[in-house]
Amino acid sequence: MRARRGRILRFAARYMLQSWWYELFLPRIGLARVTARSRAARMTRIAERFHVLAVELGGLMIKVGQFLSSRLDVLPPEITKQLEGLQDEVPPVPFPAIRELAEAELGVSLDRAYAWFDEVPVAAASLGQAHRAGLAPLDAEVLGSDAVVVKVQRPGIQQVVDVDLEALRRVAVWLSRVQAVSRRVDMPALVEEFALTSLAEIDYLLEAGNAERFAENAAGDPRVSVPEIVWERTTRRVLTLSDVTAIKINDVAGLRAAGIDPSEVANVFASVMFGQLFGDGFFHADPHPGNIFVTPVLASGNGTDAAGSRPFQLTFVDFGMMGEVSESLRRGLRRLVIAVAARDGKGLVDSIGDVGVLLPSADTRELERAMTQLFARFGGMGFAELQQVDPKEFRDFAVEFGDVVREMPFQLPENFLLIIRSMSLVSGVCSSLNPAFNIWEAIEPFAGQLMRDEQGNLVQDVMKQAGSALSVAAALPGRLDAFIDRIESGGLAVETPRIDRRLARLERAARRIISAVLFGALLVGGALLRGTDEVFGIVLMWASVLPLLHAVFAGWLGGGGSRGAG
Repeated sequence: MRARRGRILRFAARYMLQSWWYELFLPRIGLARVTARSRAARMTRIAERFHVLAVELGGLMIKVGQFLSSRLDVLPPEITKQLEGLQDEVPPVPFPAIRELAEAELGVSLDRAYAWFDEVPVAAASLGQAHRAGLAPLDAEVLGSDAVVVKVQRPGIQQVVDVDLEALRRVAVWLSRVQAVSRRVDMPALVEEFALTSLAEIDYLLEAGNAERFAENAAGDPRVSVPEIVWERTTRRVLTLSDVTAIKINDVAGLRAAGIDPSEVANVFASVMFGQLFGDGFFHADPHPGNIFVTPVLASGNGTDAAGSRPFQLTFVDFGMMGEVSESLRRGLRRLVIAVAARDGKGLVDSIGDVGVLLPSADTRELERAMTQLFARFGGMGFAELQQVDPKEFRDFAVEFGDVVREMPFQLPENFLLIIRSMSLVSGVCSSLNPAFNIWEAIEPFAGQLMRDEQGNLVQDVMKQAGSALSVAAALPGRLDAFIDRIESGGLAVETPRIDRRLARLERAARRIISAVLFGALLVGGALLRGTDEVFGIVLMWASVLPLLHAVFAGWLGGGGSRGAG
């Protein structure tokens, strides 16, 4: 485990140093063009090497790569493109190890717990694997079916997760000390949120509870079905649930063969997911194609609906990664959806601030202008229409407003990452089912209802704001009188310290810091470049001696001078 942690930390340290050298130091000494020319190749190389690392290590590293591949908003396309093919598919654990763990958890042999148990897994992932099995007659009578799927945790995965999280926490601390990162996002907080999600995924009792809660919320929606949990055969590391295998949601050929219109599936899927997000706020945070089945439903008559498509249900599985939206965040998201549906650039920026994505200190005027122009040009277009737009238009927009978006101080509130992940997966699945799918049309019905709901609360909000303003106005004269009394009595004073001496100390400290930074930059840069240009690398390393001497001896001489003066 120590070797595993070391590999993760060495990888992070190496590429953090490389990024600091190319993205921060070289531009400051006039070599920004060198940085720009090599950026695409460097980003691609980093992503390729992380892909290899994630596949070799497994565990949480695969999930980290999947998360990074979805962050098109903050990561360059060279990285996201290389990581988008990273799948959570690993070689299965040999069955004897699975049998040993399952029997230890259940307290009985598999032959007694199940009527039969398939030794070949139907799926193997980084945290666990799934096997088909059959229940004994008495258990099957209670469930209504004997076919079940049994998820068994990978032996030793708890230790692997603990090591990976420890390494990620250390990397987050490193990144939090980089001003360009810390002013935009709280990395330790993000890692802790990722840790909570990851630890929840390896607690099958929690997943079983999530499944039942999800089923209760969807009980009144005939479009959704959820597998039943067999609690008598479920523990923290073994989960038994009814086998609901059907047509994968992205199997377009299979859907058509069953008489189901893929476009209708896309519309229903988007509607169901938006309903979870803006309804009760408890949503499936991992709706990739492997976790959603389309189950044909027997219907009376000719077996088709008015549109000519056979009735179906969306069957959700795998409830290890669930998100929950607080009431305050849900209100902010409602305003955001309304702004998007209304193509309101200023309203969109205001709502982003309301949900806590933008820091209060952000100057949003340029961002408002960018969003207004974005809606004016591309608002209302579906995926297929956007594909027909001249790429030069996107490039021109990116050139004009890219820096505005990148420099804006963003922060992500609790659970917001899961919302982004969930919605990006929904958009991808729907576009694969129907290339002409228009996400705006999916949002608009919710926006209309949200607008009507917000109007009902408008008068109440106005009255609250008016009351708050009146209370401030009533207290203002008294506060002004107290402030004036303090000035007249001399109670308000400004103290002036020994400014000259402090400025001298600060100046000496600043010079030593600059020398120390320059020493580190030259030394690290020389070490990095030595592999490609040995002569230049050695020259830089020798040159680092001069600022080192200044940092050491200037502080000693300056300190002696100040002591003599005192």
